[in-house]
Amino acid sequence: MSLSSSPATTILPVTDAARARTYYADALGLEFRGQSADGNLIFGLEGSATLALMEDPEAKPSAHTAMSFEVPDITAAIGDLGTRGVAFEDYDLPDLKTTDHVCVLGAEKAAWFKDPDGNILCLHQNPPE
Repeated sequence: MSLSSSPATTILPVTDAARARTYYADALGLEFRGQSADGNLIFGLEGSATLALMEDPEAKPSAHTAMSFEVPDITAAIGDLGTRGVAFEDYDLPDLKTTDHVCVLGAEKAAWFKDPDGNILCLHQNPPE
């Protein structure tokens, strides 16, 4: 059996389901598909992938990127999300520096932002093939 063709779900903890639903649907533009039997909020992603938001009043965000969205044009995506209230992070570290919110990692570009619970999310643009 191979999991490579199995639908995948990313599960993120959130402290306030209603606030998170609004952010992920309105600010990020994800399709809300409903609530699962266990109470998770389900959002549709490309193909058969889904995002589940699990409400936990004691939830703590991960210290690293929890999820990354591949986009064809990172500058346009940052501009679009910015008009919907998404605030991008800027870094000036020895091994990670952003310019206009974008970090160039070899041929890949990336930009990070946080959801209302502090989960670190990312946009990434792969190099042209």
